[in-house]
Amino acid sequence: MRAELLAVGDELLYGDIVNGNAAWLGGQLADVGVQVSTSIVVGDVIADIATAIVAALGRADAVVLTGGLGPTQDDLTREGIAQAAGVGLHRDAAEEATLRRRFEEMGRSRAGSGGRGVPEMNFRQADLPVGAQALPNVPGTAPGIRMEIGSGVVYAMPGVPFEMKDMFTRSVLPDILRRAGEPAVVVHRVLRTAGMWESMVAEALADEVTRLEPLGNPRIAFLASGGQTRVRITARAADRLAAQELIAPVEAAARVALGPGLYGVDDDSLEKVVLDLLGARGATLAVAESMTGGLLAGRLTDVPGASAVLRGGVVAYATEVKSSALGVDPAILETVGAVSPETAVAMAAGVRERLGATYGLATTGVAGPDEQEGKPVGTLHVGLAGPDGATTRTVRLPGDRRRVREFAVVQALDVLRRVLTGVAAAGDFGPWVPTGPR
Repeated sequence: MRAELLAVGDELLYGDIVNGNAAWLGGQLADVGVQVSTSIVVGDVIADIATAIVAALGRADAVVLTGGLGPTQDDLTREGIAQAAGVGLHRDAAEEATLRRRFEEMGRSRAGSGGRGVPEMNFRQADLPVGAQALPNVPGTAPGIRMEIGSGVVYAMPGVPFEMKDMFTRSVLPDILRRAGEPAVVVHRVLRTAGMWESMVAEALADEVTRLEPLGNPRIAFLASGGQTRVRITARAADRLAAQELIAPVEAAARVALGPGLYGVDDDSLEKVVLDLLGARGATLAVAESMTGGLLAGRLTDVPGASAVLRGGVVAYATEVKSSALGVDPAILETVGAVSPETAVAMAAGVRERLGATYGLATTGVAGPDEQEGKPVGTLHVGLAGPDGATTRTVRLPGDRRRVREFAVVQALDVLRRVLTGVAAAGDFGPWVPTGPR
């Protein structure tokens, strides 16, 4: 079965709201074997909505539409569906009664209405294209619409995410599955990497991708975001066990190819993996941040139970604070500067000592928009100090200020992960410097 996604709303076109609904719906449909071929956005114009629906039904079996079902003058999805079907609108008495009851239950039939009851405009939500069926909106007021047009079907849902998700799960998805018949089971396996750019991951798996191309099942996709690259292996089969058996040899080959870059699977997060590694060793961590300004500590404390491992952190943003708060030798700052491997190691050793942690992890660099100390934007030095020694990683990160800082957190966590697991590859780090035990 093929489906297309259609989002309605000027606010989406103008960038006031990001269309997160499409991402969620695409994943939900893919998981049940429905092929999503196109996802588009149109504004609040009846003719544009109708044209988009007709065009989508010319290519797909179903159109899954979000937005434009509210009570105001710019909510025009109902009219757009009616025009696409060549029918008019009618006021559905049952939906009107349901709306009236819902408003009374919420107290909205009195408050702000001057004692006149529910404003008439609210009942526009009970208008349906002739021949359409209403879809219940349990958490909200605007009913959805299911409308058969020719050999296809249109499902219209509210744009409010929690209302849309409830309606899709409760009404739309079961109807899609009924129309599609018994779909093949679709199973995904996600391998998560750090310290490898997307091109490096793709190159490592090039032979396996080439081998699978003529088969078409399983398939490999590369998903890069936040400084990490995920490898998604997808298989379709008659049942879940058969799909997992198709995935198993591909996953095994990918694990070998990715080597030390692989840190987890499926829902694993890099920060949780690192905290678990430290916890299993009875070790603790302290962080010192310049370039990342607290983002590293924030990522770690997002994980429940982080307090069992994380001792604390110091944001030493100003150069002099690196010396006064972390004990970085002023001679280092004067000779090689705040943005240097030497400073990163000294920050890590300082925070480790001051907070009494097993490991100290530090970041210093240039997030932008301007260079610093003659160092280009994107320069990052990670310092790590532990009971067996200290080391650094130096990289040049791409992107704007926000992305550089986000990527820097991943690089820092990856340094610690590789040292803890002993999977560091040649050339990963700078010289190993002996440190005192803790």
